[in-house]
Amino acid sequence: TGARMGHIAMSGEAGSIASLADVKIARRIFIHINNTNPVLDENSAEHAAIKAASWEVAFDGMEMEF
Repeated sequence: TGARMGHIAMSGEAGSIASLADVKIARRIFIHINNTNPVLDENSAEHAAIKAASWEVAFDGMEMEF
């Protein structure tokens, strides 16, 4: 499983969305996502859930300035 590899879930009580909810930051972007994750489908319930939590999913060619 992902947990055995040191990966953190997006959702759930111990997931990154809940764990980082109180961190004051302008943008939250998931950048390392398995290609089978339904969150990559912009029409999925999973994608809607991360958008509702004010997160974004990185996409091929996305550029960020720091």
